[in-house]
Amino acid sequence: MAPPPSPRTMKERILETADKLFYLQGIRAIGVDTIAAEIGISKRTLYNHFPSKDALIAAYLERRFVAPRTSDKPPAEQILATFDSLERRFAAKDFRGCPFVNAVAELGPADRSVKKIAIAFKESRRIWFRDRLNELGVADAEALATQLVLLVDGSIAQDLVRDDPAMARAAKEAAKVLLRSAGVDVGDAVKPAVKRGKRAPH
Repeated sequence: MAPPPSPRTMKERILETADKLFYLQGIRAIGVDTIAAEIGISKRTLYNHFPSKDALIAAYLERRFVAPRTSDKPPAEQILATFDSLERRFAAKDFRGCPFVNAVAELGPADRSVKKIAIAFKESRRIWFRDRLNELGVADAEALATQLVLLVDGSIAQDLVRDDPAMARAAKEAAKVLLRSAGVDVGDAVKPAVKRGKRAPH
């Protein structure tokens, strides 16, 4: 038998709670006292693991910083699948936009540590697109990668305003136009997302 999963450490519990509250309610709106009360610990205990709210904010963003993965699928398919993933994420009830953009918007560009993490995250996504475009032999992969991340961020903003996951589909169609213009054969690289509507009769 496999050993039982190890219990979460107090630090992990604090970080998971901060992640949920910061993302759903806002960094400025949530104080360390709220986080401590949610867990049922004292602020002193929280500060034993995170010496300041700034340290907790940085840990929260670093936790959200998940490096994009590659697969054995064709590069064009991987690029377009990004927008399918976005559509699924937009449809989730707990979607509140990009946590890195939210953090910079809340705390302001003067908060250098937060801005540094946000820039690193956005650049990691752009580089991922650039690398896939290089695999496709695109001439100006740097510029096109920047355009693709603008489509990603634009679709996120539109979904937040409109509450419409179809914004990801629109961004995907725009991405196809950009790829075709760069000489990439997108064809049917990714199946179109299933449209919402009435079920076909049986």
